[in-house]
Amino acid sequence: MKKRTLEIKLAKLEVPESPKADLEQYTTPADVASDLLWTALSFGDIQGRKIADLGCGNGILGIGAYLLGAEEVTCYDVDPGMVELAKRNAASISANIIGVCSDAESISERYQTVVQNPPFGAQRSAADRPFLRTAIRISEVAYSLHMAETTGFVAKFCNSIGAEVQHIKSYKFKIPFMFEFHSKPEDFVDVALLRIKTRG
Repeated sequence: MKKRTLEIKLAKLEVPESPKADLEQYTTPADVASDLLWTALSFGDIQGRKIADLGCGNGILGIGAYLLGAEEVTCYDVDPGMVELAKRNAASISANIIGVCSDAESISERYQTVVQNPPFGAQRSAADRPFLRTAIRISEVAYSLHMAETTGFVAKFCNSIGAEVQHIKSYKFKIPFMFEFHSKPEDFVDVALLRIKTRG
């Protein structure tokens, strides 16, 4: 599958009707999701691998990983509505995923690769930390999106708990008008894609 074809398929997925601000339920844009997954594919971290999508939202990363040849994909979210949405989206394009309602820190299953777009921490400081800790604990390598300005802090945190961080690339992440505190029809924030490799 070409990257553009993947992006088109992902762009057609249903997005949440009533996202929750406290959980920072911003859907990953299709162009960012497809590029993240294509990058992971180029490193050999998608095809034939057992993959977890943490904080899956509408399932865009997990579903995309399946479409690129992942052997098994499990999508986790603390919001049961999001898990059901991810399952619906997967069924709509015949993608075979497992949906599990769970907070990140309760996951014990082991995976080869984690893909995630954790909360950026705009509503709750350090909201991405449980996702980082879990990704490092349960997988060999993780692809994770973070605010570009926090890259240094994220790298230090990951290093302190046994992982090495590589800054792969940066994106302009589109955030549409979703919540009452938004003042523009849409906005763009700078985010960084990090490849996090567990030591040992």
